[in-house]
Amino acid sequence: MAADAPTPSAAPAGAETEITLGVLDAVEQNAQVTQRSVASELGIALGLANAYLKRCMRKGWIKVKQIPPNRYLYYLTPKGFAEKSRLTAEYLGSSFNFFRRARAQLEEAMGACAARGWKRVALYGKGELTEIGALCNAEFQLDLVVVAPGAGARVAGVPAVAALAEAGPLDAVIVTDLARPQLAFDEVKARMAPERILTPRLLRITRGNGKA
Repeated sequence: MAADAPTPSAAPAGAETEITLGVLDAVEQNAQVTQRSVASELGIALGLANAYLKRCMRKGWIKVKQIPPNRYLYYLTPKGFAEKSRLTAEYLGSSFNFFRRARAQLEEAMGACAARGWKRVALYGKGELTEIGALCNAEFQLDLVVVAPGAGARVAGVPAVAALAEAGPLDAVIVTDLARPQLAFDEVKARMAPERILTPRLLRITRGNGKA
């Protein structure tokens, strides 16, 4: 590597996590990404996109397969999926605009429930995102319940139970687990039809149809 070649450490302070997460997310969504498409999507220099892709491969988060003529397919490894989940939690927990984004996306999810006549809705997870969801409900007046092990009897004024089976009949579930969003979605999907599960985009959950 040339002495002046871009490196991940050349990214602005605080941006490294966001760029790495963006690279992993881009690869997960499209195996045929290119260095140029990653650079364009993330708004970074081509050389920096190349450096991050190489770093992810060295770390064992991404594997690459060459297909003729001179094309490559990129895949997330199990280690890469785990790192993406960890970075998602880290990024969301430190993002300055987290509350604004979370509120907007939760209001969108709750609005969708209200429009479809889904009144009995669970917030699946505990922590800040769940509390924001409870606050957002003042506008929609859904019959909310929080599902979160060890959360206590109430969360932000909303009744809480430890397991989905204890919540009673539900019209829909909104995933609000910041620490393990993908696992939380998979747990709910084992008990409820996917079309009844709402996932805020900021959680970067893969729903199994190639979409987050």
